[in-house]
Amino acid sequence: MDDTPAVKPSAAAYRNLVVATVGFTLTFWAWDLIAPLGSDFKDRLGLSSFQQSLLVAVPVIVGSLGRVPVGALTDRYGARLMFPLVSALTIVPVLLIIPARGSYGTMLAVAFLLGLGGTTFAIGVPLVNSWFPPAHRGFAIGVFGMGMGGVALSGYFTPRIAEHGENLPYVVVAIALAAFALLSVFLISDRPDRPVPTTSLGTRLGQAGRLRVTWELSALYAIGFGGIVAFGVYLPTYLKTWYDLSPTDAGTKAAGFALVTVVFRPIGGWLSDRIHPATVTAFALAVVALFAVVQAFDPTLSPVGTLSFLVMAAGLGTASGSVFALVAQVTPQPQVGSVTGIVGAVGGLGGFVPPLVMGAIYSAKDSYSIGFMLLSDLALAGCVYAYGRMRNAKAD
Repeated sequence: MDDTPAVKPSAAAYRNLVVATVGFTLTFWAWDLIAPLGSDFKDRLGLSSFQQSLLVAVPVIVGSLGRVPVGALTDRYGARLMFPLVSALTIVPVLLIIPARGSYGTMLAVAFLLGLGGTTFAIGVPLVNSWFPPAHRGFAIGVFGMGMGGVALSGYFTPRIAEHGENLPYVVVAIALAAFALLSVFLISDRPDRPVPTTSLGTRLGQAGRLRVTWELSALYAIGFGGIVAFGVYLPTYLKTWYDLSPTDAGTKAAGFALVTVVFRPIGGWLSDRIHPATVTAFALAVVALFAVVQAFDPTLSPVGTLSFLVMAAGLGTASGSVFALVAQVTPQPQVGSVTGIVGAVGGLGGFVPPLVMGAIYSAKDSYSIGFMLLSDLALAGCVYAYGRMRNAKAD
């Protein structure tokens, strides 16, 4: 393949991009099926707040960690096998929610299996990366990343579908996954000339883990995507607690935050096709650092607080897109899936520490200001590292 900037993506490249993005969206919807109905499960099973939080967190944790082996398996067997297979297997826990709803222990087991739906990110990135030439990869991977909007779709549609029948959301998602799994067998194709590793899964994960860029990219993605996850989890609580919003208003504003991150992810990739992705990442994180300081001074929600959150959402979304454009640039092609799996796992897990920190700080100090200053410090550190080190990183 001629990887010069003049090479234009083929029709097959765009077909794979569209199909993979649809699949990513559907599997992420399935991955997030429990959270939108968390209060229903809490009432039905008589759960404590901790038990409810654990039930919601299990699929996210498993889905994040599961990206590591799934990414490595994609390097070996290709997305043409892995995407339909993972989509079809995700149907099983989706339907098992129906008989499991009466038992907390059984629901935890089903939630563990449901984590499989969150692994498809590590299938789509190497697929899209292999089909698009370097000059177009950033935008393409950013478009694929918009599939994370499946979580927002689940938050909006799942409870509304449930109003028409408590089993209906699971049936609808299962049917959608089955249709996608069938169609993807015919519509997803691996590049004929893609490099196929011959070493074992453990060896490939070990090789990816020994690459310095794997952990550098993981740290940057933990700030960008981890920030998105953290705000997605904690922003409604913050808005209700600090600004005394109703649950509906807080949820609506949190959904607006999520929408901005989804829109700006491909923008981050598009910019990375024109400017070095490390520079884009550094600028985006600098913006996040600045407006985190603004929010630390507890401005009124309208207009300053709202503007701060929307700008931070744009920065975090841009950084998430540009970091994966950087993955494509500094990772050896045969190891893109393995590295993607590790980076994606760390990014997902990175979202669970900030809410705990914010909650602990608020409990101790009755203020969120220290938490936002810590976010600013972290984003600024990522900004400096991205600009100072990652602009010179090269694929081995």
